Amino acid sequence: MNFLRGVWAAPSAGPQPSGADTIQKLCDRVASSTLLDDRRDAVRALKSLSKKYRLEVGIQAMEHLIHVLQTDRSDSEIIGYALDTLYNVISNDLEEEEQDDSEEENLAKQVDDLGSQFTEIFIKQQENVTLLLTLVEEFDFHVRWPGVKLLTSLLKQQGPQVQQIILVSPMGVSRLMDLLADSREVIRNDGVLLLQQLTKSNAAIQKIVAFENAFERLLDIITEEGNSDGGIVVEDCLLLLQNLLKNNNSNQNFFKEGSYIQRMKPWFEVGDDNCGWSAQKVTNLHLMLQLVRVLVSPTNPPGATSSCQKAMFHCGLLQQLCTILMATGVPADILTETINTVSEVIRGCQTNQDYFASVNAPSNPPRPAIVVLLMSMVNERQPFVLRCAVLYCFQCFLYKNQKGQGEIVSTLLPSTIDATGNSVSAGQLLCGGLFSTDSLSNWCAAVALAHALQENATLKEQLLRVQLATSIGNPPVSLLQQCTNILSQGSKVQTRVGLLMLLCTWLSNCSIAVTHFLHNPANVPFLTGQIAENLGEEEQLVQGLCALLLGISIYYNDNSLENYRKEKLKQLIEKRIGRENFIEKLGFISKHELYSRAAQKPQPSFSSPDHMMFDHEFTKLVKELEGVISKAIYKSSEEDKKEEEVKKTLEQHDNIVTHYKKVIREQDQELEELKQRINTLTSQNEQLQATVTQQVSQIQQHKDQYNLLKVQLGKDTQHHNSHSDTFQMNGIQTEEVSKLKEELEEWKNKHELLQGQLREKDSVIEKLNSSQLEMGTTEQSSQTIRSAGLEHNSELQKELEMLRSQIQLQAAEISKLQMENQKLQVMNATADPVLGDSGATAATSSELEARLEQEIKELKSEVKTLSEEKESLKQQLDSSSSTVAILQDEKSKLQREVAESKKEQDDLLVLLADQDQKISALKIKLKDLGVPVEDEDDIESGDQGDEDEDGDEDEQD
Repeated sequence: MNFLRGVWAAPSAGPQPSGADTIQKLCDRVASSTLLDDRRDAVRALKSLSKKYRLEVGIQAMEHLIHVLQTDRSDSEIIGYALDTLYNVISNDLEEEEQDDSEEENLAKQVDDLGSQFTEIFIKQQENVTLLLTLVEEFDFHVRWPGVKLLTSLLKQQGPQVQQIILVSPMGVSRLMDLLADSREVIRNDGVLLLQQLTKSNAAIQKIVAFENAFERLLDIITEEGNSDGGIVVEDCLLLLQNLLKNNNSNQNFFKEGSYIQRMKPWFEVGDDNCGWSAQKVTNLHLMLQLVRVLVSPTNPPGATSSCQKAMFHCGLLQQLCTILMATGVPADILTETINTVSEVIRGCQTNQDYFASVNAPSNPPRPAIVVLLMSMVNERQPFVLRCAVLYCFQCFLYKNQKGQGEIVSTLLPSTIDATGNSVSAGQLLCGGLFSTDSLSNWCAAVALAHALQENATLKEQLLRVQLATSIGNPPVSLLQQCTNILSQGSKVQTRVGLLMLLCTWLSNCSIAVTHFLHNPANVPFLTGQIAENLGEEEQLVQGLCALLLGISIYYNDNSLENYRKEKLKQLIEKRIGRENFIEKLGFISKHELYSRAAQKPQPSFSSPDHMMFDHEFTKLVKELEGVISKAIYKSSEEDKKEEEVKKTLEQHDNIVTHYKKVIREQDQELEELKQRINTLTSQNEQLQATVTQQVSQIQQHKDQYNLLKVQLGKDTQHHNSHSDTFQMNGIQTEEVSKLKEELEEWKNKHELLQGQLREKDSVIEKLNSSQLEMGTTEQSSQTIRSAGLEHNSELQKELEMLRSQIQLQAAEISKLQMENQKLQVMNATADPVLGDSGATAATSSELEARLEQEIKELKSEVKTLSEEKESLKQQLDSSSSTVAILQDEKSKLQREVAESKKEQDDLLVLLADQDQKISALKIKLKDLGVPVEDEDDIESGDQGDEDEDGDEDEQD
């Protein structure tokens, strides 16, 4: 309020404006009128004055207007006027009307940023923002629309503070999300603008908005408005989508998992007629391309970027972008942004890079898209930003793409060059750009060729085979030699920087290339001469790169050349340059301002061609080699030998690791094959199970049909054909039944036959027994007959037992056959389904599974309960241990205090003893001097006597 006093006191020196008195009267009417109509008319008048007298209305009427919002909620008209008035006071977007009074203009100049300061006053009471959120929920147009505009203005003025208030407000963000579903386009569109301001630089609100289905609603609006052909509403929606996705990994993952990337494909469906693009369409498409880049930005986590790249390929988005890339009539800025977008969609993704390599331009004959783009890069008449975009696209195509690197380098090798000259290859374009008169083409071609060699020692060795025909009649020169020749000719700084970066990349980690470079006797003297000279500031960068190249020649030197061994090169540096001077020149690279800019991000973004000096990947190489080269310069020959031994050991270790990696790779392949076989068998099993299920259903259908026919035929027909129908129903043929009956009859016959034989044997036995009783004449004859009879009887008993066992077996078989017959009859009589047992089994198995699942759930719940009890006990133990520690601390403090108090008491006792001794000594001296001195005992007895006398007097009274 001090601000208000200061602002309002400013015009007191001069005459008051005519509007001030009117505003004061209107404020009094709003505050004191009891009739709603009077208050409404006063607020309407304040609204009409708020644009011209913004300061006065804001100072005098803000509290009254907020009070109106709180008390007059039932009247939408006065609420709308109050919201409009507050919006006019707070917003800085309104066009200022011409002011006739010069004093008012001077007053307006004195007030700095009125909107921000009025906003600060409004949000000082957080209840005001909460009240505004409640009003925004109202469906009445005259309340909701001004409420949305006012809240948007508050967010523009004091964004972070208002965001925090809305974030802590119950359902604050969710209430604002309902604005996107409003059927009135004005409110919906202003709701998009409100959410733009709400989601700026606040990850928490961005996540809430995203999970409130914002992506679905915004994409629906974009589709309804006509995608890229839509108006400014599409632009606002795209800006809001960028706010939600940029630097927010959670929302990016949610966007991908929700399959919203697939819905972006129709945005880039551009027709054949690409002439006459409107400015709004260019803006919309530009924002759409930027949104794609947000999802695949190199600064995102690698896993998230890779998954988005794959999704864009599978849904056809990359193919659509390549179509725009090769189309004609596309505006230059859209083409440039499309190239940058394609670059990041294919960067580091092998599948996308392979597809991009297969894209051909619609020309006759067709040419690869890479070749067409390289033509633009080395063409000095093309726009600078377009050439930078093509270079970035080429870099992204080769990033972690050894296959693409090999294809580019192969176009330079003698065995693959097209002798007819009908087609131009990528290698020929790079060589042409490398040795053209345009320094920017030299630099771009050198950097592009360096990326073709990045982290690929095999291609570095193969590139040494490249031979160039410089002029007619002269022998061909190697590419390495030609680069050093141009370097020594004293060309432009940009050209030399590009060639030095190429040579440093080529020679790093490639001893054979170092040997070829040192084999030319002019190279080392040239480098030492460049480093040793004291040149201007522009040449310091070249000196630093020359020092880096010479350091690489030492660090990766295999000592195969006697004159250029490591030790001799170090001695040469010591004599001609000096080690300290060499290290200082080497440090010029990383200290350069352009080096720091290039190291920030992979995309080459330069304000002008003159600033195009460093490549992002080369800055990584410098950072890696600067330290090791500095150490290598100071190392002795013995340390070099030890380092070589360590390198050999590391190489052996790397070979072992490579071998094991190969074994693991083979095992992974075998696992994949086994997994495929398992998947195949699983699918076959599922097919068989489906077939069984189908057959079971067919059997059930046949059974139902049979039952229906059975009812239709009647009881007589049913009785006549019951057995045959039942057999056919259950899959048993009539012939099998007849065979079983025949076998049953045969067994019955055999059984009867055996029964007859058994009866005959029994009769024979009886006869023998009777004859044995009758015969008894002589002992010998009787004995003979008895023995013969016994033998014969035993034989007959054995036969009888055998016959009985056979009869029992046959009876068992007969009973078995009878049981089967009974089963067949039962099957005829019963109407149960064939698969009843299987159903019961399935039901039993399902019950067992349900019980197992229930027991598992109970065990899990018990484990969870025990873990929770364990956690609670642990927390109690921690709290008790902390309490014990606190009590121990307090105990130690009390012990210290007791010890201190004891010490103080001892000191006091000592002092009292000393005083008593001094008093007694003084009394002795006074007695010696003849002064009467009373002892303490006498004094105390006297005092006691006085007290007794006083007591007696009181009693008498």
